[in-house]
Amino acid sequence: MAYKIDKNKCLGCHACMGACPAMAIFDNEDGKCQIDKAKCMGCGTCAAICPASAIEPEL
Repeated sequence: MAYKIDKNKCLGCHACMGACPAMAIFDNEDGKCQIDKAKCMGCGTCAAICPASAIEPEL
């Protein structure tokens, strides 16, 4: 299961980028993070570390 980032909640702190073991998170043009679904392993590490609770499983 892949995860998604709610851009309205994302603070742009990039904590998730450093925590992702699959390196599936990148910075997009607005300074907020985005998850590459093809690379996401669904481990949930990014969701656990996000201080804004902006990352959730994609249903």
